[in-house]
Amino acid sequence: MAGRINDDDVKVVRDAVPIDTVVSEYLQLRPAGGGNLKGLCPFHDEKSPSFQVSPSKGLFHCFGCQEGGDTIAFVMKIDHLSFSETVERLAAKAGITLRYEEGGYNPSHQRGERIRLVEAHKAAAEFYVERLGGEEAEIGRKFLAERGFDQAAAEHFGVGYSPAGWDHLTRFLRGKGFTDKELLLAGLSQDGRRGPIDRFRGRLMWPIRDISGEVVGFGARKLRDDDNGPKYLNTPDTAIYKKSQVLYGVDLAKKDIAKASRAVVVEGYTDVMACHLAGITTAIATCGTAFGTDHIKILRRLLMDNGSARVIFTFDGDAAGQKAALRAFEDDQKFAAETYIAIAPDGMDPCELRLSKGDAAVQDLVEPRTPLFEFAIRQIVSRYDLETPAGRASALDEAGPIVARIKNGASQHEVAVQLAGILGILDTQFVVKRVAQMARWARDRGGRGPAGPADGRGGRPNGPQGSYDSGSPALSGPALNLRSPAHRTERELLKLALQRPELVSPAFDAYGVDEFTAPPYAAVRRAVEDAGGAEQGIVSAPEYLAGVREAAPNDAVRALVTELAVEVFHGKTIDEAYAGEQLVRVRLRAVDIRIHDVTSTLARLGTGDDAERHQAVQNELWVLQQYRQSLRNSGAAAL
Repeated sequence: MAGRINDDDVKVVRDAVPIDTVVSEYLQLRPAGGGNLKGLCPFHDEKSPSFQVSPSKGLFHCFGCQEGGDTIAFVMKIDHLSFSETVERLAAKAGITLRYEEGGYNPSHQRGERIRLVEAHKAAAEFYVERLGGEEAEIGRKFLAERGFDQAAAEHFGVGYSPAGWDHLTRFLRGKGFTDKELLLAGLSQDGRRGPIDRFRGRLMWPIRDISGEVVGFGARKLRDDDNGPKYLNTPDTAIYKKSQVLYGVDLAKKDIAKASRAVVVEGYTDVMACHLAGITTAIATCGTAFGTDHIKILRRLLMDNGSARVIFTFDGDAAGQKAALRAFEDDQKFAAETYIAIAPDGMDPCELRLSKGDAAVQDLVEPRTPLFEFAIRQIVSRYDLETPAGRASALDEAGPIVARIKNGASQHEVAVQLAGILGILDTQFVVKRVAQMARWARDRGGRGPAGPADGRGGRPNGPQGSYDSGSPALSGPALNLRSPAHRTERELLKLALQRPELVSPAFDAYGVDEFTAPPYAAVRRAVEDAGGAEQGIVSAPEYLAGVREAAPNDAVRALVTELAVEVFHGKTIDEAYAGEQLVRVRLRAVDIRIHDVTSTLARLGTGDDAERHQAVQNELWVLQQYRQSLRNSGAAAL
C-alpha cells in the first residue's frame, strides 16, 4: 500500500498552488469585492455566480450548494480524486517531490488510479507525436497537408500517428512501467487473442484534453481503405474520459472564450484547427457525440452567463447538420448567452471553407447573423403548407412556443411579428397575443416545478417550495428567485434581522410572515418569530442564532438561516438608514399587494345591494392608499 504523505509536504503543496490559479482552469473568475473572486459554481447548475474564491485565505465557498474548502478540496471534488491523488497531482504541477511516512518516495505503483491513467495518456500522446514524423506516417502528413495543416499546426494541436502494428504503443507503455490492467482501464489498449493490443492502429491521432489541459483521451481518424473500423474512433468512456463532458480544444480556447464572451461550436477536430489558425481562437468541438447539457455547463462557466455573451454553432448544411442545429436549440434556454447558427455557402465546414476561400472566409462565417431560434422557426414552418388556413394554424401552434421562449420581451414581440409575416397571417396582433399567451403558460408550468437557480451572492438552487414549508398556509407563493427585486430585498432584511438585529428591531418583529413573498424567506421569518423575535438578538446575542436555527422546521430552512447569517450585505454602509430602507421596501410591497387585492374585491362587488360591505372595502382601500403615501414620503418614520 502507498505510504502516508508527509504532513509538512501537504502543507507545502497547499501553499504552493494558489487556489485562484487552480479554479481558473475550470471556470472564469471575476472580481467580487473585498479581494474575492466569483464565478459560476462547477458543482451545481446556476445562472448567476454564487461561487466565491478568496485567494488571500486559500479558500472557496459556494453560497448556492454550500460546497467549500481549500485548493485540495476543490480538486478532489471536481476531478473525483482521493486526497492522496490530489496532493500528488498538485505536487507534480508545482514541481514538489513528496515524502511518504511509510516507505520513502513515491514509486509508480503507489500512485492513484486517475493519476496513472492521465500519465499513461500523456506518454501515449508523446509517442504518437514522435511517430508522425516516421516513414509509415506519410499518409497521415499528406492528409493534414491536403487540408491546409503544416507541421507547425500539427505540433500546436499535438496531432500524432498510431503505428499500424498490433501492439507498438502497448509495448512502449509497458516499458514505461504501466501495467496491462492500467492500459486497458485507460482505453489505450484492448484485449486481443494473446493479450492486450493497441486500440488505435494506423490512424491520425488527436489528443483530447480536459479543461485543465491534461490528455484524457484520443480521437483517431481512419486513413486507409483496408481499415474496416469507423471513420472516427474515439477513446471509450473511462474513469477520466466521458465524451459527454469534454470539449475538444477547450484547453486552448478557454481564456479567449472568457475574454471575448464568445464561443464557436464546430463539428470536428479539423474544423477546430481551421478556426484557430484563421484567428477564431474560441472554437471548440464535441467528441463524437451531440452537443448536450454537460457541454453547456462547461461553456456557461467560461462565459459567466453575461447578457452580451454569444455562442455560434456551425453545422453542415445537409440534413444531418440541420437536425443537429434543431437538437442544439432544444437546450438553448439553458444558456443566458444569445445563440446563433452559421452555415457556410455550399454547405462547407470551416476546414473546407478555409482551404477553398481562406482565413477571411472563416472569420466571416462565424459573425453572428442568424439567431438559432430563427433557424429553428424556419425549419419548422417549412414542413407545413402555408397556402391553407389549416397549414398556417398548425405551423403557428408548433413555431409559437419557440418564439415564446425568447428571453428578451422586446425581441419576443418583434419575432412574433416576423412569424406572422413568415406564416402569411395578416392579423399580426393575433399572432403576438397568441405567442404572449404561450409564454404565460410556459411560465406558469415552470412556477409549479422546482425553482430555478437564483441570483446574486446569496443565490441558491431551490427544490420544490414545499421543502421550506413550515406547515403554514402563509408559506404558499412564488418560488425563490433573487432576480426578483422583492426577493432580494426580503433576503437583505432577513440578513439584517439575523446579523444586525439592533438596526431593525422593534419594527421587524411587527412584520407578518405573509409580508415575505418567497416561501423560504417566510419560513425563516417564522423561525425568527418562534425564537423570540429580532429583539432577542439584542438581549441575548450568542444564543439568538442558535435559537433561530433550532426553531427552523427542517434542514432546508436551517441551512438557509446559516447562509443568511454569514452572507455579506449588498450595501456599502450598513446603518440605520440602510436598515430603514429595507424595512420600507418590504412593507411597501406588502401594502401594494393588499391594495391590489382590495381593488379587485371592490371591482367584483360593484355597486350592488351590499352597500355596507362596499363602503367598508372602499374605506380600507383609502386607508391603505394613505399609508402607502406616508411610507413613500416619510420612509421608516411611518412604520
